[in-house]
Amino acid sequence: MRVSRMFSAAVLCAALAGCGKADRVDELMSRMTVEEKIGQLNLLPGGDITTGAVKNSPLAERIKAGQLGAVLNVKGADKIRELQRVAVEESRMGIPLLFGQDVIHGYETVFPLPFAQACSWDTALVRESAEVAAFEASATGINWVYSPMVDVNNDPRWGRASEGAGEDPYLAGEMGAAMIRGYQGDWGERNVMACMKHYALYGASESGRDYNMVDMSHVRMYNQYFASYKRCVEEGAGSVMTSFNLVDGIPATGNKWLVDDVLRKEWGFGGFVVTDYGSIGEMQVHGVGDPQSNSDQALKAGTDMDMCSEAYTAWLKKSLDEGRITMAEIDAACRRVLEAKEKLGLLDDPYRFCHAEREKTDLYSDASRATARRMATESFVLLKNEGGLLPLNPAGTIALIGPMGDTRNNLPGSWSTGDNVAKYSTLKEVMERRTAGKAKILYAQGSNIYDNEALQTQVEFGRPIARVDKEGALAEAVAAARKSDIVILAIGEMAEMSGECASRSDLTMPDAERDLMEAMVSTGKPVVLLNFSGRPTVMAWEKENIGAIMNVWFAGSETGDAICDVLFGDVCPSGKLVASMPQNVGQLPLYYNHTMTGRPVADGEKDFHKYRSNYMDVRNDALYPFGFGLSYTTFDYSDVKLSKSEMAAGETVTASVRVTNTGGRDADEVVQMYVRDLSASIARPVKELKGFRRIHLKAGESQTVEFTIGGEQLAFYNHDLERVVEPGDFDIMTGPDSQRLSSARLTVTK
Repeated sequence: MRVSRMFSAAVLCAALAGCGKADRVDELMSRMTVEEKIGQLNLLPGGDITTGAVKNSPLAERIKAGQLGAVLNVKGADKIRELQRVAVEESRMGIPLLFGQDVIHGYETVFPLPFAQACSWDTALVRESAEVAAFEASATGINWVYSPMVDVNNDPRWGRASEGAGEDPYLAGEMGAAMIRGYQGDWGERNVMACMKHYALYGASESGRDYNMVDMSHVRMYNQYFASYKRCVEEGAGSVMTSFNLVDGIPATGNKWLVDDVLRKEWGFGGFVVTDYGSIGEMQVHGVGDPQSNSDQALKAGTDMDMCSEAYTAWLKKSLDEGRITMAEIDAACRRVLEAKEKLGLLDDPYRFCHAEREKTDLYSDASRATARRMATESFVLLKNEGGLLPLNPAGTIALIGPMGDTRNNLPGSWSTGDNVAKYSTLKEVMERRTAGKAKILYAQGSNIYDNEALQTQVEFGRPIARVDKEGALAEAVAAARKSDIVILAIGEMAEMSGECASRSDLTMPDAERDLMEAMVSTGKPVVLLNFSGRPTVMAWEKENIGAIMNVWFAGSETGDAICDVLFGDVCPSGKLVASMPQNVGQLPLYYNHTMTGRPVADGEKDFHKYRSNYMDVRNDALYPFGFGLSYTTFDYSDVKLSKSEMAAGETVTASVRVTNTGGRDADEVVQMYVRDLSASIARPVKELKGFRRIHLKAGESQTVEFTIGGEQLAFYNHDLERVVEPGDFDIMTGPDSQRLSSARLTVTK
């Protein structure tokens, strides 16, 4: 039997060799049974299957029977090659498999979390990080990655804020597009297919609770949430993943308006659509339909591949026989999956992504680590630096305090695919190397994350930190601090406190660490806080009481070296926030690009005003605004100038601003440009990011930065969902963040 299957596969390959690309898919489909076509729409996990067990596993049996089109979460070139061999040599059609994995921020070389990468505002480096991830993943057989995530998120209680690019749709789209360019490149054997996710609105889940409902108007969808997805479609994302949530009361996976009308017909998406994990099976849990009707609905909506619910293989043939779906609908889905395999070159060489020799030499290379280290330094956001505490003088006695100071398994953050964290250096180890012979490092863990043991266990998720006795650990930390010239406090979230199913109702510092932080401040020593997190957190007490604060997020495999690069001044911090940091959690959702109310209160207004849109107990504005971040130098911005103050629709205007490095250090700065439509047919945001430039300035150097403003920057979707530029006045604003801006008035005529 095996001989005949191998012979059939060889004959098929020979037949395909003489066909054009479109004809090759036609040739395959002309030979396939209905069951084999449905099999191409089925995606199952490989789990921890071993190489030796592959050919006798249940997964291999499904592959031989033509019941599987793709596999996820198998790691290792030998395993993947063996599964691919079964598909090519032992199935009737010999069609190769797609192999997908959650390569979210690097593979073996782990980069900062996507949220942190976005804080670099460096699209070229973000693209390069995706290139490295693709280079490494493709060496092991992976040809499809479930990234980028471009969900706009205004509520950081949602744990998956860590996977995205923050609250702005323009920035999220640019970051997603950069990652797609890096992953897919020219579709060579060292590239992989991207999967843009989660379509759509997942980041708007109510109360910031994962998998929760979403409900909003179409006007808001188009103007605030859709832009990042559309940008990734324009960039050529090969696949799209549907979201878990409802859209207009219908699960996204089965929403024809969302998938077919908007994604395919309106935006012209030509790739294939895959569900998120088991989401067809979850449609009924939402209160919609039954298993068979939900499978039919998802297929009719344009969802091509079923991830892990096995709904298509269970129901589509039955529904076809009963006339509930058509052969044309099955064919359309199958064709899109096969076209993706064609585009990846799998029909030419099923093994082009399996390189056992590259797997031994190309993972975690010095060059890749250098890129990850540079990305990490650019992602850090300096929030406060009172009295110039930073950069740190590598002399005297330095106390490194906190549970994040000597951990390695928490450095990569959630969704890390790196296998061996033992090769990563802790912050303590790097500080000791960097200051050898110059400074003395006193380390004390100081605390657990939480005082409550059950809660501590809950947040560890397989990445534990050594448990310590509270009183003894605190006393040890205080003693170390008192012997030191300065305290470096390494605290915050643990890795898995951000990510999927990691929603938090309280974003202040965990209680045990808060006690440690207060104890360090009470010593009277200068304190530098390194805040580890995967999301914006509440840091009002910290801002009031601590001298220097730097958000270091979860910066990946090179965290220790990157932190020391910035701490000791080898690199100037240049990161800027991509989400507003709230003063307290009661402000959430909080975002800079809100619309004005009829009874507004000015940003930064401290006094409470009766019968105005404000809180009684906290100001409306953010503790740290979108776009904010300090440097070790200072920058001066001129007023923004327009090339002309009036333009007709269809014309363009240039906005220019002169930026000068007025400090004593060479550094990078992110120049931002915002637009406000002052009087439109529907209420528009108080400001919207429409351009940014990352520039390098030597000490004393000046540079004029220009932005082109035209229809793309001024257009919006009106009440009828028509994209329009309406005549009227616009404020064009430039500056270092969303609050410190100079403005010029532009009038658009008919």
